[in-house]
Amino acid sequence: MTWKTVDKVIFLLFYVALWFTVYRSKTEFNLQTKGSDMLDFLPNWLKGVLSLLLYLINTVVLCLLLLFVALFKFLIPVKGFTSICDRCLILIATFWISVNSFNSDLFNRIEWDIKGVDELEKSNWYLVVCNHQSWVDILVLQRIFNRKIPMLKFFLKKELIWVPFLGPAWWALDFPFMKRYSKAFIDKHPHLKGSDLETTKKACEKFRSTPVSVMNFVEGTRFTPKKQRAMASPYRHLLSPKAGGIAFVLGAMGDSFQKLIDVTIVYPDGADTFWGFISGRVKRVAVDVRVLPVTSEITGDYFNDENFRASFCQWLNELWENKDKTIETILARDRKN
Repeated sequence: MTWKTVDKVIFLLFYVALWFTVYRSKTEFNLQTKGSDMLDFLPNWLKGVLSLLLYLINTVVLCLLLLFVALFKFLIPVKGFTSICDRCLILIATFWISVNSFNSDLFNRIEWDIKGVDELEKSNWYLVVCNHQSWVDILVLQRIFNRKIPMLKFFLKKELIWVPFLGPAWWALDFPFMKRYSKAFIDKHPHLKGSDLETTKKACEKFRSTPVSVMNFVEGTRFTPKKQRAMASPYRHLLSPKAGGIAFVLGAMGDSFQKLIDVTIVYPDGADTFWGFISGRVKRVAVDVRVLPVTSEITGDYFNDENFRASFCQWLNELWENKDKTIETILARDRKN
């Protein structure tokens, strides 16, 4: 037996042990606690380096495993077999999220204040909407909803398919990739008008067969004070919501969605970058979750029915007004404490 073989065996045993530790955790990442934080004493830069290394190892190993399963799914397109492959892919992705959450707990002492996740079920179809401040939002959402609802699926820019490891993994997990064109480009190539909506429609049809949680950052971009001023947003802590994407998903899948999950994420000390998160600068995260019914009032033909479009925009603006008030309430409570 060569040393290379020994190294591989040791690494495999280490990863199996890590998997066992995470999967058998009796708390299953209790979000109301501060986590294990056993390495929080390290300097921030060292915590960031070690945490990033663990993120990379976890991503590379599990993405390769995920792509291996996806290859069989592609080569043997038999309905029963592909269904088994899909379940395996979701299990791998769920474990990837669990290890990432373990990683966060291992290096950082974060105070989590999570409300409203008790009534969620993994067997339902959900549309999830959320405010957007940082790439950290995705890690937060994955953590709080992991094993509580079906895996979150994001609509991604088509260019992201070229991201090493993650791009092919998103493709294997049936994340829909969108090609977005500017108005000027559409004017020059009118035959492409509506192509992004067709992509959305095809993705929604695929989502009908298995419970899924479709994620939508309704603002369309990350919040910054500069963007807020540029678009003259009427909200204190939010950008103005964009109705088209969420309206189309509701129109295409409204009869499948059982609930809408309205998520509000607040970083009391200010939003930070991914590096700031893994290196220990983020100390507190507050998340407010509201589960709302999907009714006929918000499912209709947004693009051809002017009356429905007006009522839908009113509903969405009211949702955003309440979200803005929720953020202010959380920040005000924090200031008092």
